[in-house]
Amino acid sequence: MDQLQTIVSFILVISVLVFIHELGHFLFAKRAGILVREFAIGFGPKIFSVFRGETLYSIRLLPLGGYVRMAGEDPEIVDLKTGTQLILDKEEDGRVLRIRAPKPGQEGAGGQEIPMDQGDPVEDDLPPHLPSVASTTGGKLLDMDLEDRLFILLEDESGREIRHDLHPQALIQYDEQNTIQIAPLDRQFGSKSILDRFLTIAAGPVFNFILTIILIGIVTMFIGLETRVSINGVVENSPAEGAGIKSGDIVREIEGKPVTSITDIRIPLVESQGEPVDMVLERANQTYETRIRPELSEDQNSYLIGIEMRQEMRDATLSESVVQGFKGTYEMAVVLFRSLEQLITGKVGVDNLAGPVGIADITGQAAEAGWIPLLRLTAVLSLNLGILNLLPIPALDGSRLVFILVEAVRGRPVDPHKESVIHFVGFALLMMLMLFVTYNDIVRLFFNG
Repeated sequence: MDQLQTIVSFILVISVLVFIHELGHFLFAKRAGILVREFAIGFGPKIFSVFRGETLYSIRLLPLGGYVRMAGEDPEIVDLKTGTQLILDKEEDGRVLRIRAPKPGQEGAGGQEIPMDQGDPVEDDLPPHLPSVASTTGGKLLDMDLEDRLFILLEDESGREIRHDLHPQALIQYDEQNTIQIAPLDRQFGSKSILDRFLTIAAGPVFNFILTIILIGIVTMFIGLETRVSINGVVENSPAEGAGIKSGDIVREIEGKPVTSITDIRIPLVESQGEPVDMVLERANQTYETRIRPELSEDQNSYLIGIEMRQEMRDATLSESVVQGFKGTYEMAVVLFRSLEQLITGKVGVDNLAGPVGIADITGQAAEAGWIPLLRLTAVLSLNLGILNLLPIPALDGSRLVFILVEAVRGRPVDPHKESVIHFVGFALLMMLMLFVTYNDIVRLFFNG
């Protein structure tokens, strides 16, 4: 049951984070007029999919990410060869709504065509955003332009060349399961302004930040605001006992900063790296100052002074919860950037990173502890996802933003081939890192007790 709860909680949390992230990309792509071909949660084979409007919405097998596939991000490839026999479904004014073509690879061997009956218009099963089919025609493909001039040139049975204009949302249908919408240049990602492209890419991480703010605000509404930290107990022969700290004291300041939460104490202790810290405490309505040197914990992951702390709370108003949402997000971001700095400088090893297995284990523990700890963890993971994606790492949103900014400065885009190579190499390195941290997770959880 515990393992099932862990798996379900992990999938639920990751799916929510990915959905919110991709929703940001999706909404701003729609706002910019970009054709979104697919909104996917997960990777790999489709478990469920539904086509609505211009977009395929899908849930895929591996719940470790997702994507919004926009027209023009990759070269638009249409598998229609000259000489292929096509059937065109047209609206009342004559524009082509759908091109019915043989499935790729089935046009016929040795240049032979597979016959397709022209006949009457098929049952009008086009998406609701397209007009009704009024007529049907057909012929052999001679030429076409599906992005700029929007036309298709066919040769009919009598050998006449007839040009047909295309509806800007026309479909190419190979069979019932293989349909693609054409993408005119003005609907492609690359044709949009630098600002529209920048906002579309940046919206994913920003939506993760918004989710973090909302979740922290919700938690604050339910548990209240942290007001002060009191000392519940002092460990014998500890730095705290040596500094004269006693049970019942209230911690007011540490390193000159006011203390309202346990985190306000833990962070300065970790940052001290064992150097003395100045504290202001209150006892019997009188304040006193002391200097204390933290000691490295047994697991060597933190610095302690030997106190048992109690967090005191009070009810929060709606406005206070909103403010705390922003404040808590900022404070967590500061901690995360400090951790990144320690990782880069070597103060923290890569083996301290958690991969999917580690995150799943932590998520399961949070779920067992209750929905409040699970919401807190979701907020932390959402912030991590947002910040990670803003880093200029190839294959992530931050790298794409860098390329857009470089284009803004240069006045012309970076060579798409070079950009693709950089993203591919970055993705490969990320996969190697994920495999490494996953290996560490497995060793830590299953072989080190």
